[in-house]
Amino acid sequence: MQTILITGTSSGYGLETARHFLDKGWTVIATMRRPDASLFPGSPKLRLLPLDVTSDESIAATVAAAGPIDVLVNNAGIGVVGAFEATPMAHIRKVFATNTFGVMAMCQAVIPHMRERRSGVIVNVTSSVTLAAMPLAAAYTASKQAIEGFTGSLAHELGHFNVRAKLVEPGYGPTTCRGVLPLAQSR
Repeated sequence: MQTILITGTSSGYGLETARHFLDKGWTVIATMRRPDASLFPGSPKLRLLPLDVTSDESIAATVAAAGPIDVLVNNAGIGVVGAFEATPMAHIRKVFATNTFGVMAMCQAVIPHMRERRSGVIVNVTSSVTLAAMPLAAAYTASKQAIEGFTGSLAHELGHFNVRAKLVEPGYGPTTCRGVLPLAQSR
């Protein structure tokens, strides 16, 4: 059976993606800063683990507790809306710590295991703002755009190990996970 680890499952795309894969019979490792089992009532294939993607210690503990991971979905993220010139640099750094460096750190943690097994899929969730920039979202867009380039390069690095790196660029509207399922199953 396939095991998928999803970051940022407390709401939105992460929550719906976790529910979707549970419905498909996968073993789901749902992660969030403060685990809330009430989000997943009656899910025997669910493992709920605490994870802060900005903490190397938290990442190491979660990946060790997870065991073999077939698919990693890097979904955890935070947004910032407002005029760039009025956004404090401390907040911009926090956005990049989660949206960019958190994704990279999760990839570094799982790649050695996937490479050793010569199998795996990494799905990085960005945003449709990387396709069409929007006003009042400069820092958020930059943090997600960095992951676009990172994922493209990663796909080249990992391809010969039979490990795939893919992107999902969701837009605004109802939360769905239609884009993640085909990517996770494309092996």
